[in-house]
Amino acid sequence: MKTMKDTVIQLTLPTPYAVGDVHTYLLKGNPLTLVDAGVKTEEAWEALVQQLDDCGYTPEDIEQVVLTHHHPDHMGLVEKLPNINTVAAHPKLRPWIERDEEFFYRYEMFFHEMYVESGVPDKYFTILKSLKKPLKWIAKGSLDIELEEGDAIPGHEEWVTVETPGHSQSHISFYRKADGAFIGGDHLLAHISSNPLLEPAFTEVEKRPRPMLQYRSSMEKLLGKKIGIVYPGHGQTFEGAHALIRSRLKKQEERAEKVLNMFGDKSLSAYDVCKQLFPRHIETQFGLTMSETIGQLDYLEEQRKLLYFYEGKQKLYYVNR
Repeated sequence: MKTMKDTVIQLTLPTPYAVGDVHTYLLKGNPLTLVDAGVKTEEAWEALVQQLDDCGYTPEDIEQVVLTHHHPDHMGLVEKLPNINTVAAHPKLRPWIERDEEFFYRYEMFFHEMYVESGVPDKYFTILKSLKKPLKWIAKGSLDIELEEGDAIPGHEEWVTVETPGHSQSHISFYRKADGAFIGGDHLLAHISSNPLLEPAFTEVEKRPRPMLQYRSSMEKLLGKKIGIVYPGHGQTFEGAHALIRSRLKKQEERAEKVLNMFGDKSLSAYDVCKQLFPRHIETQFGLTMSETIGQLDYLEEQRKLLYFYEGKQKLYYVNR
């Protein structure tokens, strides 16, 4: 547990994931509010109870939970908090916490179609059966208040919502203009670059989101704000956000150029590119590596450096000369 200089208390909870511990943030005031809620394990719950006790609170004191996004290490313990009156988050988190089976069906179908389009071999399609596994770590409940760009956290009007899609479609962050403090979830981490992850469109009539482009746009938006201390979802709190953002944007552009140089005169599928870009990790982290690969291809396509055509249902990219 780490107490900040003001009304923010950082609580650090264990996760079963490679990313390691996750931070949640207690906002003092009325109502006492928890920003993010760890993963749904007994170890995380015990750590939360102990750290609340260390700063003079109990789980019963928390009346409101605000969620930065829908990933399981950020919303797991909501249902274990006994006196929650309000759960607030972006509207796109709703199907996750409320278990919208129609949405989950579209979610699975989306990845099936993406894998076909990307030239993915049949052996990887078994992964689709495990897409719903993370739900066991996610709280089930209701979304009471929807937070979108410019909305204040109820009872904590100094904290204003900034929509930061990219890492997830439901991702929001919170900005305090008075001193530039920024509660960023997984949008901006000091020690690692966040993964812009593939997801289906929120509704059937929308086009597929392009998370790499969204992530870049979300980072560029922060360059227009005076950012002070960043309270991240993982790793150390830090300052110097603008320099980090510029560095991350540059590194992404460099990786995109590396992808572009793979083509020569050939036409390649997303899977072909993924094999070359992540030869050591494609087998063990297939979903992450495909998200990153398609993100780079989306960027190069948006820059008009790559064009594409379809061969049957498969999308093939080639260099725009």
